[in-house]
Order: sequence, then structure tokens, then C-alpha cells
Amino acid sequence: MDPFTLTSTPNLHFGPGKISILPSAAKSFGSKILLITGTRSFPASTDSLDLLEQLDARKMSVEHFTIENEPSPGVIDHAVRTFHSFAPDVVVAIGGGSVLDAGKAISAMLPLNEAVKPYLEGIGKKPVHPGVKIPFIAVPTTAGTGSEATKNAVLSEIGKRGYKKSIRHNNFVPNIAIVDPVLTVSCPPSITATSGMDAFTQLLESYLSTKANPITDALAYEGLKRVSFSLMNVYHDGDNLEARTNMSLASYISGITLANAGLGTVHGLASAIGGYFAIQHGVICSSLILAANKVTLRKLRSEKETNGAIIKYASVGKMFSRSEGKSDEYYADLLLSVVETWTKEMDVPGLSDGGVATKDFEKIINASDNKNNPVTLTKDEMIEVLELAL
Repeated sequence: MDPFTLTSTPNLHFGPGKISILPSAAKSFGSKILLITGTRSFPASTDSLDLLEQLDARKMSVEHFTIENEPSPGVIDHAVRTFHSFAPDVVVAIGGGSVLDAGKAISAMLPLNEAVKPYLEGIGKKPVHPGVKIPFIAVPTTAGTGSEATKNAVLSEIGKRGYKKSIRHNNFVPNIAIVDPVLTVSCPPSITATSGMDAFTQLLESYLSTKANPITDALAYEGLKRVSFSLMNVYHDGDNLEARTNMSLASYISGITLANAGLGTVHGLASAIGGYFAIQHGVICSSLILAANKVTLRKLRSEKETNGAIIKYASVGKMFSRSEGKSDEYYADLLLSVVETWTKEMDVPGLSDGGVATKDFEKIINASDNKNNPVTLTKDEMIEVLELAL
């Protein structure tokens, strides 16, 4: 067994109805709250009205900031300028992955009162962020990114010179994560599908990662098992709270496993594509997962030495099988077949629907990597992945 380390995780409160503890959790840090949400779903809900009433009853001062799309450095800088004088005691983010990432970045930049771009990995010129932050509470309303469990906040600038990069520090792990599956019930089928496929991708990539360890394997396997019997159920029946609960747990687990085992080709490509094109991250992952794993599995089989990744592919494939005693090859192929069926049944769009064309492949690949993939793909193989995902 190779040596490994594990990063810290939040103080987790998980289960239906757990949103009720948010006012007391926030109050434990002080009386001034900076609330970060999306622009539509949560602010218009009864949960939002109830929360504000409870905070008011506790004599807490609340400032509200909304995130419309995936956050850019400019959006974070605007929030820091706007609320620095307010000096919140705690930042609370309630929403999907973009909202949670924004809240995480705002909590990290408020103490510095500086622009965030100089601290972005691979972009900025500043030294590593010192790790100071305003206490941060993450409350996801989708089941996909696992941002409520991670130490990085992903920010992007979209365009010809676009990028998608992280500000990262061990201290940025949320102080508290409140994962209430009831908050995901209002997600429409399209968001349920692409968020769920994002979690599925993160679990599968971290399970297959060359940096995986026994703990991330155990967690990823458990998360994948829950996805296997819940994602399609919740896609077809959004009120199925048991399936919603399973997907919320799978998403949270995927945050832990990606933070500790890393990700592979899908996310290596997704980072570049998300910088160049205004395509939601979950949509990108959903369009790439079949293509990337098809090419990866084929290359694994072409190698002369036995690779443990094929056994892992098979172990996941068995989760979807009603047949026993089949070969690893059979179960690995079954997994790919299931992914193909799911993407068709959930009407997952291809990359071309978001404006990606063959002429863009070169720049996408030049800005991508597949460092933790179970086998390294060549440039031509990466092009094949993109072609299949169009």
C-alpha cells in the first residue's frame, strides 16, 4: 500500500429537514451574515422566507448577494468591495455548485480585501493564499459538484482566452456543511440529470484515479452504488425523497474523493471547455463521460500488463447487472452500455450544442490534462474523445 493523506472535511449535518439548524449554526459565529444565493430558485422559495424570518427573530443582520452564472473573478471582487465594510461574521452560501464556489471564494477574499485573480492557480502571480477566511457554511440545493466538501473554489472567465481555475487552501473547506435533500426536490429534470452525472463522473474518476487510496476507494464505491440505483429514479420522479437523499450523499462523497484522489480526463477537458464556452459544468461532464471512458477502457485492454483499473470498471459494472458469474470484460462493457443508455434517456446534449466544433479541439487539448487517468491518453486519443462527445 502506498502512503497517502486525507484532507479535512466539514462539520456535516445531513438529512431531510436539516436546513432547520442553519439559523443556530450561523448564530454560533456572530450576528452578521452575508447570504449568497442564486438569482431564482431559493430566493423565491418558502424556505428562503422562513430562513429570513428565523434570522430576524434572532436579531441577526443579513446582507444578500446573488450569483447568476458560474462565478468569475470580477463577480468575487465586486462582492468583496461591496461587503468588506459590512464585515460579516459568517458567509452562508445556499445553492448549486457555482453558488457554493462563489461563497467559498468570497469568504476567503474578504479578510484580504484584494482581487482574487492574482491568487488563482496557474493564472495569478501572487504567492499562495495565506488561508485566512470568514467562517463559511455551505448548503447545497443540487446533488452534483460536492463543493460543500472541498477546499477549492472554481472561478472562470469565458471567451477566446478563457480559463477555469481554482483558488485553493486546506482552510477553505467549509466550517459547516448542511446537506438537506429536501432542498433538491425542486430541481428540474435537466438539472437533476446533469448534476447527477457530474457526481457520477467524479466518483468514477476518483475511483479509477492513479492517486486513489483504500479510503477513497471505499467511499467512491459507496457513492457509485447509490448513484446506480437512484439517479434514474430521481430523474423520472423528482419527488422521490429516498432517491434524492441517496444522490445528495453521493454528491457529498464525490467531493471528498475528488479532493483526495483527484480526477481524470473528463474533468481535465471540462476545465478547458468551461473556460472557452458558456456551457454548464454538469453538461460538459455528462457529454464527455461515455467518450472518455470508452477510449480509456480500450487503451487499458490494449496494454500487455494486467491493469487493476479494468477490475474497478468491472466492479462498478456489476452494480448494474442482474447476471452473476460473468467476466470482468462483460461487466466493464456493461457499465459503458448503461452510461450510453442514461445519456440518451436523459437527453444529455453533446458539446456541439454548446458551440464546440472540431476547429476548437487543438486549443482545448492544449489547455487540458489527464494526469490521474488510469492510463495516459495521447493527443490523438484526446481528439477522439472530443469527437465522440460532439
